[in-house]
This record gives sequence, structure tokens and C-alpha cells, in this order.
Amino acid sequence: MTQDKATSRRDFLKSSALAGGVLAANMSMLANVHAQDNENPIRVGLIGCGGRGTGAAEQCLRGGRNVRLVAMGDAFRDRAESARTRLRQVEGVGDNVQVTDDNLFIGLNAYQDVLRNCDLAILATPPGFRPTHLRAAVAARKHIFTEKPVAVDGPGFRICMAAFEEANRNRLSIVAGTQRRYQTGYIESMQRIHNGDLGTITSARCYWNQGALWHRARTESMTDLEWQIRNWLYFTWLSGDHICEQHVHNLDVMNWALGNSHPTRCVGLGGRQVRTQPHFGHIFDHFAVDYEYPNGVRVMSMCRQIANCTDNISEAVTGTRGNWTSHEYRITGEREWSFPRRQDNNPYQQEHVALIESIRNNRPINDLKNVAESSLTAVMGRMACYTGQAVTWEQAMNSQQNTMPERLSWDMELPVPPVAVPGTTRIS
Repeated sequence: MTQDKATSRRDFLKSSALAGGVLAANMSMLANVHAQDNENPIRVGLIGCGGRGTGAAEQCLRGGRNVRLVAMGDAFRDRAESARTRLRQVEGVGDNVQVTDDNLFIGLNAYQDVLRNCDLAILATPPGFRPTHLRAAVAARKHIFTEKPVAVDGPGFRICMAAFEEANRNRLSIVAGTQRRYQTGYIESMQRIHNGDLGTITSARCYWNQGALWHRARTESMTDLEWQIRNWLYFTWLSGDHICEQHVHNLDVMNWALGNSHPTRCVGLGGRQVRTQPHFGHIFDHFAVDYEYPNGVRVMSMCRQIANCTDNISEAVTGTRGNWTSHEYRITGEREWSFPRRQDNNPYQQEHVALIESIRNNRPINDLKNVAESSLTAVMGRMACYTGQAVTWEQAMNSQQNTMPERLSWDMELPVPPVAVPGTTRIS
């Protein structure tokens, strides 16, 4: 593992602003030059070379003509080299993987080097780093594909909203990995819901109840920071807990169905009943949240990561005229309708096709506000469950609780925070 200098969120932001100014001056809106010339290559940089980042890079390279991966960065050399090797071997993609050793960057600040060498940045590190990387990429005038969630706390949400506004001012495209918004069955369903086929929406529910996930054993050579980043799922500062990292997909559908709205208040319960061993960090293994939306609409949300239980990953909406369920893309009631699954598309691919087309045609897409609000929806649910208190949107949005450790270095002591205890843990 290559070590780099200690760095904090404050350091990240200062250095990213400087990098953005230099790049903007030197490159003079290079992104829009590419947007006007279909023959110029779009140079892609991958930040975060895990499984999802590698998959996103492959899909991006398949997203349009003359798209090339030219830079990669990760905290760990083994992951960066493994991802490059894998991508080079993918049929139909490998020839467009043009990452030399000089453009394979390692360390906590690798994102800065990647941004100096690309036109389009793929952000796929653990989510805790996402606000910093989004702000830096927008400051450097890069188009962006960002994985979800984009924030794990209130300060991160506010960074994302500022980046959303700046991206709009500079006509940058930002597509998010909330892929249901690019999935034909969901798009058709939402059009009917928004057109009133369910009547007035009265309630909704969503679930991501599944079994256990992976973890990586700690070796003697691992520092606290390396162990936590390699097991990022299990630390709130990195993942936001699984209500944020995973269930955000379903919560995004709820916000979308309710007119791209967001909840005003929530209460919830959750805990750590089965996944209690220390190697699972300090996150919960189950959540249930009752969200209140405008006009009195209530949304029941559940998520769970416990083995040998009944699984359910779905959404449903109820209105005065009927019901919609995502299992079959089906409306029952006064206006019966269903969308055949065989006609569905590959949304993971389509989101990259849409991104490349938006760059080529100079017609920016900006998903950041929607995904930021869905991320904060998850954060406020986590806050309610960790504390046992009702939490409002304003409390979550204005929270000063910055979950990112103040300064990161490979040799730092980084104790695992205590598991939250409802009724004792306090809202910050």
C-alpha cells in the first residue's frame, strides 16, 4: 500500500478548489469543446477501482463512440492494478483502456491526479468521500458519473447542493447511479403515476430486505484506516450505514413517485441484533422508518441485511384510484396497466449512454439534486433510528455532524465508534 500525506475534508476542498482554478484557466472549458465535436475522444478517469467502479468504467466505455479510459486512481495499488487488468481483458472494451503506469494513481489524494488527466470523471469510491470528489470534479469543469449515495451526513449534502448549482452554471453533465431513473419499466410507471393513473397518492412503501454481505478479514499489516476503508460497508463515515448506501435506491423511487419531493419528518427504529461481531464495525443490521411527506402522505421504509430471512427488494404506491407495484410494473384499480419485463432495458448501461449523448450534443443532464435529496432522505432515517427521536428535514439538512474524521493518514489511530443506542445517542 502506498502512503500519502495526511489529509482532511478541509484539505481536500482547499486543494480541489486550487486544482479547479488551474484547470479551468488552462483548459478553457475543454468539456464543451468535446461536446461540439463527435470525433474528439472523451477521456475518462476512474476514481475508485472496486467492483462497482470497474463495472461503471466498462459501461461508460460502451456508452458511445470514441470513449477512452485514460486515468485511474484508488487508495490501494492492488485494486487499481487489478481493475486495469480486468478492463483490458473485456472484449470490445480492452482496446479503449489506455491507462499507462504514469496515469495509474495511488493514495488518498489520487483523485486530484485523475482529475488533471480526464474530461469525464467516474466517482466510485466509498460514499463518505463523494462530496469532496464531486466538489473537486465540478471545480475542475469535468462531466461526472457519480455512484450513489452522494452524501452520508448534512455537511456532505450541503457540499453536493453547492456543486449542483455550480455544475448548472458551467453546463456540466452529472449522471448518478440511481439507475432506476434510466430503466424503461420505472420510467413508464412514473409517467402514469404522475399523470394521475393512481388518483391522489395516499401512501407508499419500499423495501431492501436481503441477506448478509461480504467482509474482509483484518491482517497484521493493516492499519486502522486501511482495515476500515477495505471494509467500508460497516462504518458510517464511509457508507452512511446500509440504509444510505443501499436502501437509497428505493427511497429515490419514493421521492420520484411523489413528484421529486422529499419527506418533511420521520421516526424509526433499528438495531444490531445479528451482525454483532467487531469485524462488522458499528452499523445496524435492520431499519424501519415511517416518513411523512407533504400533503400527509406516509411512506413505510424497511431495509435489512440478515441471512436466512425472507428477502424483498421492491416499491409500491397506493392512490385513490389504484395501486402500483414495482415487482411487475403493474397498476391495479380503475386504470389497469402492466409493463412486460421482457421489454425492459439495461439501466446500468443506459445511464452511461445518456451521459455520453448529453456531452456530445451539449445538452447537459444534472441528476445531482435528486440523488442528493434521496441521500439525505436516507441520512434523516438513520438519524431517527440511531437516536429514537423524530427528525425533520431541516434538522438533517442543517446538521453539523461531520462524520468524516478530521484528518486522514495511513498510520493514524482510528477507533471504531460505539454502536448507536436509541434513547441515548443524541441528534447532532
